[in-house]
This record gives sequence, C-alpha cells and structure tokens, in this order.
Amino acid sequence: MNFKFAFCPIILLLSVSLSFAQNVNVVIHGAASIAKTDDNFVCVTLDWWPAEKCDYNQCPWGKAGILNLDLRYGALINAIKAFNPLRIKVGGSLQDNVVYKVGEVSSCPNFMKREDGLFGFSQGCLSMERWDQLNRFFNHTGVKLTFGLNALFGRNESQTEKGLWIGDWQPQNTRDFMQYTISKGYKVDSYEFGNQLSGSGMGAKVDAKQYGKDVIVLKNLVKELYAHPETEPKVLGPGGFYEEKWFNTFLEVSGQGVVDGLTHHIYNLGPGDDPNMMNKVLDPSYLSQVSQTYKGVSDVINKFRPQLGAWVSESGGALKGGSKDVSRTFADGFWYLDQMGMASTYDQKVFYRQALIGGNYGLLNATTFVPNPDYYGALLWHRLMGSTVLAVTKESDPNLRVYAHCAKKKPGVSLIFINLSKDRSFNITLSNAKPGDAGKPNYEFVGKQNREEYHLRALTGDIKDDIVCLNDVPMVQADSKDIPAMDPKLVDASTPISIVAQSIAYVTIRDFEAPACV
Repeated sequence: MNFKFAFCPIILLLSVSLSFAQNVNVVIHGAASIAKTDDNFVCVTLDWWPAEKCDYNQCPWGKAGILNLDLRYGALINAIKAFNPLRIKVGGSLQDNVVYKVGEVSSCPNFMKREDGLFGFSQGCLSMERWDQLNRFFNHTGVKLTFGLNALFGRNESQTEKGLWIGDWQPQNTRDFMQYTISKGYKVDSYEFGNQLSGSGMGAKVDAKQYGKDVIVLKNLVKELYAHPETEPKVLGPGGFYEEKWFNTFLEVSGQGVVDGLTHHIYNLGPGDDPNMMNKVLDPSYLSQVSQTYKGVSDVINKFRPQLGAWVSESGGALKGGSKDVSRTFADGFWYLDQMGMASTYDQKVFYRQALIGGNYGLLNATTFVPNPDYYGALLWHRLMGSTVLAVTKESDPNLRVYAHCAKKKPGVSLIFINLSKDRSFNITLSNAKPGDAGKPNYEFVGKQNREEYHLRALTGDIKDDIVCLNDVPMVQADSKDIPAMDPKLVDASTPISIVAQSIAYVTIRDFEAPACV
C-alpha cells in the first residue's frame, strides 16, 4: 500500500505551534536502578477465539484465532521479525477448553457455539498437524514461546457453586502433548497453567489450595520430561486477575521453587463498549489507579520470591475484544505505553499485549495485517528501553507522564514522554540527581552530543486516527509489507525537549551519566 502524503499535514504543525507551552524540569535518578525488567519486556498473545466470537454486536476476530490464522502472510512474518525476538503467548479464555489430539485423544472437534459451554463455546482441539505448522512459523520468525495449558482437564463443575470447578487436574493429555513437543525438538520457553481461573475467575474458577497442589504436579511433570535444566521450560501461573488472599494461599500451598513466574492480567479500562473510554485513556488519575494492583503483586513477590518475579501475562486495556472506537487508534497508546512504563517501575518483568492480531485490540489489523498505531509504540519500546529502570521526578502538570530506563544499546538513557493534554505542550530540561545527598541541588544536564528523538503523533492531529506519524512521516507499509524505517531525529542537545499536545516521544541521550547504566 502506498500513501499519498510524504509528511504529516501542515495543519497539524500549525495547531501544535498555537498550543500553550509549559517549561518543566525532569530529574533522572541515575545512581541506582529501582527495578529490572526482562530483556524481552514487550510481549504479545495469540488467542484461540474462532470467527464466531462476538461482543457488543460485532464480531472482530475473523480468522485471527490460533486455529485459523494464515501463517503465510509476509506482513505478519515481518511484523514479528522486526522485534528480533518477540515473546508470544499462545493462550486466552478458551485455552482451558482445548484438548490436544495426541496419545489417547482421538477425536479433534472444532469450537462450536454452545450456550452452556465455557464462554459460550464447546470444547475445541489442537491437532498435532496444526501444532507442527505453528512451530515451523515460530522457528522461522524467531519467537520466544509461552504456551498456555488447559488447567481444567479432568475437573467437573460444582453442583452447588456455579463457576467453581472441582477435583484434581488430570495431566495425561498435557504429558502426551509435551512428549510430542520434545520428540519434535520444538522450543517452549515457558508453560502457563490455566487462564483467569484465580480468585473470582472469569467464566470458571478453581480453589487456591487445589490450584497450588496442581501446579506442583505440573512442575514435577516438566522436570521429569525435560531432562536437561538448560532446556527445561519455566512454569508460570496463575494467569488471572490479582486477588490478594487467593494469590497468597496459592503460593503458600505450591511452596518455593515451583512457580517460576507469577502471572496476572490487567484490563483496567473496563468493558469495551464503555462510551467514556476515550476520557479514561486521557485521564491521568484514572490511569494511575491500577498502580495499586502492581503494588499488591509486588508485595506478594517480595514475600514468596519466585525466581522470575511478576509477569503481566495479558493486558488488552478494554475487556471482550477491546473498544472499536479506541483500541485501534492512536489514542490507545496513551493507555498502553503508560501501562508499560508504570508496570516496569513496579518490577514487572514482562508485559503481554492482548493481542498481536485479533479483536479490536490487536497490534495488527485482523484482516489486512497492517500495523495499528500501538505496534509502532511497542516496537520503539523494545528497541530503545533497556531492562534497567530508573526513578524520575518532576513538578508539573499531571498530564505529562515520564519513564526512564538505561538505553537498550549502551551508552546512555532512554526516556518516554506521554503528553495527555489536548492543548498544552511541554518544553523539558533535564537534571541529574545528586546521589547520596538530598539536600544538595541536582545537576542541570547539559548534553554535548545530539539527542535521538522519536516523536509519535496522530496523522491529522485527531487522536482517533488509525495512522501514526513518526517524526512527521506516516508509518505506512509499502507493497513489500516491510515495516517502515523508524529513524530518529537528531536534535541539538542545548535545546529543551519539546513534547507537543497529545503526543508521545521517545528520547535517547547517549552522554547522560547514570552510574546504574554503566
């Protein structure tokens, strides 16, 4: 697809110049890190939903589900390869209704609409032929794979409490699946046990003590089948919404060294049909509310200390496929990138976006495979923001959100600035916090090397656009389906960093002295 504009329309630049600019000093505390993320912090999911999955009088999944997705599309392949590598989780609501056609399982039904089924569908099946296809695709694109396992296999729904599933998990189908996977040499980085079965659950739930006992069974199974520790996949769980009492009980029962990573989900924007969705993604006080969840999970991590810490293993913003008016637009980046920034400061190791493709919240269009605006914000984070997280302080309008990490490629620091204000720009100067003496003034940073800046804005200035401009160039794929070049703008270090209204900017400063980044 060719695009008729070489640059974003001049009317946008005029509107930016007319907005009120506020001077802000941002202090970077570079002496020590406040948190560490995984090197592959930006992650995505692939979901099981069939085309018949509908919410809010729309059916946005098409053939984007795991069993139907056409894996031959060059645009899909290139979008994944651009991350080099991208961590992908195969999972979602229907994973606890999926059997694997291997071993004793001989029939392989498709998901069918069924009123009394989990999430309105019958049991579905993953054939080993499709598993072979998926693994060839993952190997070709360099994916780091997390696979979500069926944690309801062998259980039955309680006759006395709706939604509660009781009985021991039966591991035989998973054992056969793992043995097949090992025999083929397929690489699985981690297995996640169940999907949204914790606490009150979503559609189904399992008691915390029972879940803890079952994850021990899974851990022992993995240790038995994977003979070499260096190839042994990690065990993750519980992959649901955080509830303090349930999570504590689960980890008390499972004990030390069983759950490698504690996984939880974030959908803090609520239902996808909320008419107030746009206001939510632009409201700094609303966006900050979810910090209580991150803090709660961090407290549990500090108590039980799983090896890999906390993982956000699913986060789509808005529930049930996302918002058709927000999730595919530039505006969604205000929520998405702010969530990644906030999660990283609370020592969350990875952040999975629901989904790579499918629903309204896919990073790629479910029909054309063209990247939506959030794809480019995610790719820039992956390329620029390193794993060492730094503290940032500022005194300014709360509409300016700032997060700082050591640069992915040394030396220096990388920052992301998110301007939620519709009519105010910010001119930013930086200071380097003086370590060890809070009473002394901070050093004003005066750079000698040009800064590397990446400014993201909506094409026409309307944040409901689904085309993003990077440094005034529309991010649109050519006929080759390659991801467009994403080069920085080199800016004189003696000038303030200018963040225009309703925009997002990444800035890398190579000569900023931060001891934590050495």
